[in-house]
Amino acid sequence: MARGEGSGKFVSQSKFGWGFFGTELRRRREAAELTQQELGRRVFCSGAYIGQFETGIRKPQPDIAARIDAELGTDGYFARMCEELINNSPYASCFVEAAYLEGLAVTIREYAPTFMPGVLQTAAYARAVFLGFHPFVQEDALKSWVDARLERARILDRSTDPLFWAVLDEGVIRRRVGGTAVMHEQLMHVISLVRKRRIGVQVLPYEAGVPALGGMVSFMTFDDSPPVVYEEGHQSGSLLDDPVRVAQSERSYGLVRSAALSPEASLFLIESAAREYADDH
Repeated sequence: MARGEGSGKFVSQSKFGWGFFGTELRRRREAAELTQQELGRRVFCSGAYIGQFETGIRKPQPDIAARIDAELGTDGYFARMCEELINNSPYASCFVEAAYLEGLAVTIREYAPTFMPGVLQTAAYARAVFLGFHPFVQEDALKSWVDARLERARILDRSTDPLFWAVLDEGVIRRRVGGTAVMHEQLMHVISLVRKRRIGVQVLPYEAGVPALGGMVSFMTFDDSPPVVYEEGHQSGSLLDDPVRVAQSERSYGLVRSAALSPEASLFLIESAAREYADDH
């Protein structure tokens, strides 16, 4: 995210986890003699969602956890556990589930209109982004945000999945976030990942005109779950899994990719920009 990943500090690790949440949910549901479909119907979600909560693939929102408590007669047990797990996350509440799903995705495709995607950011670049949004933040809070962002980037340490593809607006490589030295390091990091064939990158040039997507968007697919789209605003984020809306966003992303430079031309442009930053520095 372009702003602070969380509340400004890491909190102590919860004694619970989403796996424990799912195990308890299954145990309490079966004790109530309800199927996943029956419980889902009562709490206004699908039975498939209940199954994904129970296996830890998805995280329920607090309102769903509260409805589960009401149906199972668990006196706020799941709502409290959900709240603790969310509060103990280093990420902003609107990004908690999206960050979790990044670690499960087999493909991630992003459109970045303003800043480098979070999982591609260097420590210095991430620090500069956070300081831009929070110029008076305390150093310990700033460090925790940067650490959380770098932790997300560890998904790229894996040799295969996720397949990561990013379309960067040209402004992302032209905007001097943190100064010339920081930008040179950041672009060289992206170039290295491309050369290692770990990621794919395209640049949407200025002359392409108005993009088909108006903000940061991330598309994630999974082996055994439907795809989702995460859309981010200035101080908000939405995780979408409605098939119609996902398909609409997919079409818009396709238009952005078709207007972008080829991977080869994009790499050449990024390398040229990196050389310019090195010369200026």
